[in-house]
Amino acid sequence: PTFSEHSYGFRPGRGAHDAVLAAQSYVQSGHRIVVDVDLEKFFDRVDHDILIDRLQKRIGDTGVIRLIRAYLNSGIMDDGVVQKRTMGTPQGGPLSPLLANVLLDEVDKALERRGHCFVRYADDANVYVRSRRAGERVMALLRRLYGKLRLTVNETKSAVASVFGRKFLGYGFWVAPGGVIKRKVAVKPLMRFKQCIRQLTCRSGGRSMQDVVDRLRPYVRGWKAYFRLAQTPKVWRELDQWLRHRLRAIQLKQWKRGTTMYRELLALGAKPDVARQVAANSRRWWRNSGMFLNAVLTLNWSDRLGLPRLS
Repeated sequence: PTFSEHSYGFRPGRGAHDAVLAAQSYVQSGHRIVVDVDLEKFFDRVDHDILIDRLQKRIGDTGVIRLIRAYLNSGIMDDGVVQKRTMGTPQGGPLSPLLANVLLDEVDKALERRGHCFVRYADDANVYVRSRRAGERVMALLRRLYGKLRLTVNETKSAVASVFGRKFLGYGFWVAPGGVIKRKVAVKPLMRFKQCIRQLTCRSGGRSMQDVVDRLRPYVRGWKAYFRLAQTPKVWRELDQWLRHRLRAIQLKQWKRGTTMYRELLALGAKPDVARQVAANSRRWWRNSGMFLNAVLTLNWSDRLGLPRLS
């Protein structure tokens, strides 16, 4: 409870969505320049002595301190060989996120004292200012503050830039009519989503349609749940259409021969002339799946297979 109100990572009742909404409010209020700071290999480079010193200021129980020190020094098992650990906290360990917040809290408090608008989620921190000059001053301040903790700012990934060219926790921002700031999925996460969908809907592999959809379902649901804050309905519709297009192409390839396509399409309620035109181009799966087939393999078809809708 003593942590900064601007800290959102690994805290009860707070999460990534809350951090994104806070960042959006700062941008809406006119803070259009962001000091985007990335710490180089943060969890691997936490200094044990500095961390224990910060813990001792908060915890009076020496037994707990000794236990945490033992946890930090426990080493790493790599291919059956134990390697000693001289710095860093175990990535994925249940205690590491709390220790990260303890260590970085003093940076948060320093920014608070100076009245800055900022959001931090674990080691991912964004400070929002009104000018590049102010941003450069904040970046210099953060380098000093992190330097005292023996942490290094990754200069290749950190920048003072317009908020509209950066991402935060997978989200970006855009200006809607009337000057309203809205949320969107950033370019890189969107490209990663498409790449993963291409792999999951590869037209080779001999899987049934149900197997393909069963593999797609958890990924699509998880992605949609995380990016549900995106305020870009057109993008969601286009992704939905593209995903169903890929499924229709798989279905056509699985039917293989034109005679099979003709028979199956008639069984699904297609008009004879539509079924005939699709079957006549039986090897052009992608082209066929984006034309007449839309009226046969509809939304209801993908719903029956269990494919979640994005829009």
